[in-house]
Amino acid sequence: MNRRHFLTTAAVATVGLAATHLPVRAGAAPLLDAKGNRIKLGMDNFAVRALKWKGRELVDYAASLKLDTLFITDLPSLGSLEVSAAAELGRYATDHGIQIQLGSWSICPTSKAFRKDWGTAEDHLALGIRLAKAVGSDVFRVVLGTREDRKTPGGIEARIQDTVAVLKSQRSLAQDSGIKITIENHAGDMTATELITLIETAGKDYVLANMDSGNALWTLEDPMDSLEKLGTYAGSTSLRDGTVWETPKGCKVQWTAHGEGKACDLKAYFARYAQLCPGVPVNIETISGFSVEFPYLEPAFWDAFPKKPAGEFARFLAVAKRGTSVASFDGNKPETQKAELERSVRFLREEIGLGTKS
Repeated sequence: MNRRHFLTTAAVATVGLAATHLPVRAGAAPLLDAKGNRIKLGMDNFAVRALKWKGRELVDYAASLKLDTLFITDLPSLGSLEVSAAAELGRYATDHGIQIQLGSWSICPTSKAFRKDWGTAEDHLALGIRLAKAVGSDVFRVVLGTREDRKTPGGIEARIQDTVAVLKSQRSLAQDSGIKITIENHAGDMTATELITLIETAGKDYVLANMDSGNALWTLEDPMDSLEKLGTYAGSTSLRDGTVWETPKGCKVQWTAHGEGKACDLKAYFARYAQLCPGVPVNIETISGFSVEFPYLEPAFWDAFPKKPAGEFARFLAVAKRGTSVASFDGNKPETQKAELERSVRFLREEIGLGTKS
């Protein structure tokens, strides 16, 4: 790390809570996708969840960072669940040069993560589609659940079927609204292959993937391998960097800001992303500070992954073997979350060439 980079990083880490205008320096040439277009760069609001910003506050912050997209991935952060209010927020975002994408939580009624905040799973999905259309989003992102669902009766296959049934119940609404429902590989629930099975079973004409590179590590996948499988199914993204290292029980995974992990060569990752995912924005979802252990040397661990392909796991082991441990820290502080996100924006803009406004 040179002196200039150190001083820049230190300055970002100590900013207050007001929106920050990131300085832009000449860096990497713009990365063009397979259609010859620059790749939009944005943020997932969960990256700055501790600030508890809603609606216009999130738009103002995204605009201050000169981003292209704002991915609001929980309905309350819209500020209102009224369709008219969502439409007003969409107009406000457009006036500030920001494209909003919208998402929410589990639509699997048998998932341990399912909540009844918005009625039944079908009610939840229908509400999200209507709000997505009103706010000007081209997608509505949802999740199945978490890694805990892999150990429920019937395993993840049963939860996939339950989710597909909910998706099919709102197929006409999604198609009539022009909204693609994007399902995330979320918190260790589904591997890329399992998510593809869900998409193909429901129907790729209205269901796509919300691709999360950090979550691929929680299903013991190499992020590059996950990209190769999911790339052509991607309709939206929530991306972060990470690192993996071996332990006496197996390995630990810790997510990081972009450019600070060792799980993936990001230049190679985004070069391939540009080929596979034209027109799909890169939304940053930094979640850092803690590590999670995956004790794959213990036989009982594999109860959750009874069908894990040997080749897929071998590629993940290669990721773990090149990693080194990193220290944990409090990632729940507002200033820490802002700093992580803003370092990621700077890296992806200056080192990779993402974004249309740099």
